[in-house]
This record gives sequence, C-alpha cells and structure tokens, in this order.
Amino acid sequence: MSSEPSEPSAAQRREALKQVYERAHSCTRCAELARTRKNVVFGAGNADADLMFIGEAPGASEDEQGLPFVGAAGKLLEKLLEEIGLKRTDVFIGNTLKCRPPGNRDPQPQEIENCREYLYSQVELIEPRVICTLGNFATKLLREDPTGITRLHGQPEVLTLGRRAVRLYPIFHPAAALYTPRMLQTLREDFQRLPELLALPAPSQPELLEVPEVEAEPESSPADAAGADAPTEVDQLGLF
Repeated sequence: MSSEPSEPSAAQRREALKQVYERAHSCTRCAELARTRKNVVFGAGNADADLMFIGEAPGASEDEQGLPFVGAAGKLLEKLLEEIGLKRTDVFIGNTLKCRPPGNRDPQPQEIENCREYLYSQVELIEPRVICTLGNFATKLLREDPTGITRLHGQPEVLTLGRRAVRLYPIFHPAAALYTPRMLQTLREDFQRLPELLALPAPSQPELLEVPEVEAEPESSPADAAGADAPTEVDQLGLF
C-alpha cells in the first residue's frame, strides 16, 4: 500500500539549498561570466523566508563582496523593510543571474537559461509566500511577458515558478527610486501592502514538493571556482 510522500522538513530543505549553493559556486555554464566574475552571488537571507526579493544581476559591489544588494539600493531596501516591521534577515534576496555580466551589460538569453535552474531551486526550497520582482528585467523574466514594471507594479498575481506556486508582486527597483521622489513614494506605497499580502493563505501548490536528490560535492572548493578572493563556504552558508 503506497503512501503519499511527506513534505520536506525545514532542515531537509536547508541541506538541499546548500547543495544548490555548491553547484552554483562551481558553475562554468557561462564561459564569459565564469572567467570575469570575482564571486558567485548566490543570494542571502532566511532560508525559510515568507518574502523573497529577486533582482536582475549582481553589480560591481555585489561581485566584489559576494553578497546581493550591498550598495545604496540595498540600504534603501533595508529602510523600506524596517518601515513595515521587517529586517533584512527576515527575507531572502537574490537575482535572476548569480554572476555579474561584464560592464553591467544586460544578461543574455542563454545566460538566463543557464541560471534558471538555480533560481527555481531557491524558490522551491525556500518556499516563499510572496516574491517581489525588483524592476523591469526580473519582472519580465519571471512573468515571461514583455509588459513593463510601470504598468504592473503593485499588482500581485499567482503564478508557478518551476514547481512552486507563489504570489508574484512586481515593484520598482530601489536603485531607480533613489533620486526620483515620485518613484520613491510609489515604491514606499507598494511596500506598505506587503504585510497584507503576507497574511494571505499560501497559494495552492501544483504538486507536492519532493526533496531534491543529493548530489556529490564538487571536487574543487567554491573559493577555487569563484576566484581566489571569494568568501569561504562557511561565510556564505551562515547567511541562510
């Protein structure tokens, strides 16, 4: 007599997330990005977060430190979170690409496709109720639709990313609001709705999530793969 598979525990999901981290840090699917990056920016935050933020790709500061949103935009994001009673450590922050495109150019279609597995795995294992896409690029990519952020911001919708149904909530990128008071006010107003969205029941899932199969660790260390100045595994894994 067969039984229904049980949902993975928080500990199981975190261990699986570590394995995704290991694969990402030794990834060489995008030859140019693997050659030019200083660090793989996997993402950081709470591995059980109800709220997840997804931006476009790491910038120069993120590539240097190996952490997402560490510049002025990140500080604004933290301020907006504080205004709704949350801290950066309460959420998970990542990007559609884990490596910085040279010169901050737009990610190329093949690079997006190469990195999609890592993003979808993060969504499946963290199990956020709400995902905020930050700006045009991330919004268009996750919705697979060319409609821009100006029309979509502040409008939640339920969709499936990989095998996980989430409530997607597009908002302006904090960087775009830094020097435009009108846009900053709009961003603040959209943020104010987040507690309401987080209080809603989680979307119905298309199927029961199974724990991903454990893979062997890569022979080379994450620091070797990402570069000599990369943060150690312990440094980054401690962030989630």
